[in-house]
Amino acid sequence: MVTTTTLPGTAGAHNNGNGKDPASLLQHLITESPNEASQGLDTKSALEIARIINHEDAKIAAAVKKAIPEIAQVIDQVARSLRDGGRLIYVGAGSSGRIAALDASECPPTYSSAPGQVQYIMAGGPKALASAVEVNEDSEELGQRDMARRRPTRKDVVIGVSASGRTPYVVAAVAYGRARGAHTAAVTCNPDTPIASAADIVIVAEVGPEVISGSTRMKAGTAQKMVLNMITTGAMTRLGLVYDNQMVNLHMQNSKLVERGIRILMDACRIDRATAVETIKSAGRSVPVALVMLKAKVDKPEAVRRLAQSDGNVRLAIDDNVLEL
Repeated sequence: MVTTTTLPGTAGAHNNGNGKDPASLLQHLITESPNEASQGLDTKSALEIARIINHEDAKIAAAVKKAIPEIAQVIDQVARSLRDGGRLIYVGAGSSGRIAALDASECPPTYSSAPGQVQYIMAGGPKALASAVEVNEDSEELGQRDMARRRPTRKDVVIGVSASGRTPYVVAAVAYGRARGAHTAAVTCNPDTPIASAADIVIVAEVGPEVISGSTRMKAGTAQKMVLNMITTGAMTRLGLVYDNQMVNLHMQNSKLVERGIRILMDACRIDRATAVETIKSAGRSVPVALVMLKAKVDKPEAVRRLAQSDGNVRLAIDDNVLEL
């Protein structure tokens, strides 16, 4: 049941647990502020609109760059947790939740990670991915309930994704995870917000006011996508599911991916196409197994043994070593 029944900013509206009403909170958020660079946008030509948006988008990478130290901390924590059998659990609402869902859903096809390793919780459930049910984001109760269903433990990492940093559903879900011992982090685009108090590590990408005031699917959404890409790409790379800069742990389930697997072997091992194709066949269509066979000059059973010993870390399997994160 949704806890908020009044319009935001009116008497009796939900105060987000900090004694302030939503109206007073929103007016201080950078992401809700008017953008002088886009004033009169509705009077501009298509070319002018595109240029204004592009000019504002150029600021995003610099904003993310300032949060690199915190991003690196989260990468290492996620890698440690996944290696120890834990999970990465994203939680978000609206555009932020959809971006989190996208990142989680792309990990299995990219890295062959188990579907349960990287998860997402979305305010409003899966139907909110395609339909707007943002009213659920005002409910702390629903955030706690949905996180409780995942039974977070000290092995897990819970990451709240909220452009505003004050979404009650997300803040409550992160706080619940932390109370149950999970490692927690937040990805936001505003400083000094409630989610900063709920999470162990806070990643703030201050992208400034949006071209369309408050439309955080724009600069804020792009910044969040960049950060989440860094976190999962970094963690999977630290786990050895990337070799050099190649996507070696891919599933060869269509012609494009089969061809990619062949090219990876050809490039990494400096071999011809025929040898790559033959090795992949003898490796049971597994690029990691084929790569270990070729690089370490071992047969398939030994390559499989080494990969099992190294928890799938291809480079360490080639070296027959162990990983310390």
